[in-house]
This record gives sequence, C-alpha cells and structure tokens, in this order.
Amino acid sequence: MSRTVHCRKYDAELPGLPHPPFPGPLGQDIYDNISQRAWDAWQDLQTMLINEKHLSLQDMEARRYLLDQMKKFFDNTETDQPSGYTETTE
Repeated sequence: MSRTVHCRKYDAELPGLPHPPFPGPLGQDIYDNISQRAWDAWQDLQTMLINEKHLSLQDMEARRYLLDQMKKFFDNTETDQPSGYTETTE
C-alpha cells in the first residue's frame, strides 16, 4: 500500500514519495508534503532548465539556482520556464 500526502503543489491527497529525495530538513519536507506526481513534474522541469541554460551541476551557483527554482515550483510561485514551454494540466 503506497502512502499518501497532502501535496502542497497540487493541493490534493496524492501518492507520496517512497523515501526522502535527499538528506536533511528540506528532503524531509519534500517527503512529507510533495507527491510523487509533483516530484516527477519538477524533475522534468529541472532537466529542461539544465539543458536550456547549459547548467553544470558542478557549479555551486547553478545548484543554488536550481534549489531556488525547486522551492518556487513546489510553492506554486513563478519559476523560470524554458523557451516556448507551457505547463500541461492533468
């Protein structure tokens, strides 16, 4: 039986992540409040941002940028979008 969470992104009860995505308080917050569906959507957007902006994950500034975008994404505030991107709603 999968666990459910009240997803902050979609404001609905949805299946949660099987484990925190990374250690620490932020990873635990995501585990407790973000659904698998929202995490998958973030992963897709993150990949597009990395590719379009030619980000290197070895660059600390790029990692800070992605962390900031992730927080905005899960809090439903405006995030940077790849050129021509429109978010699909399910």
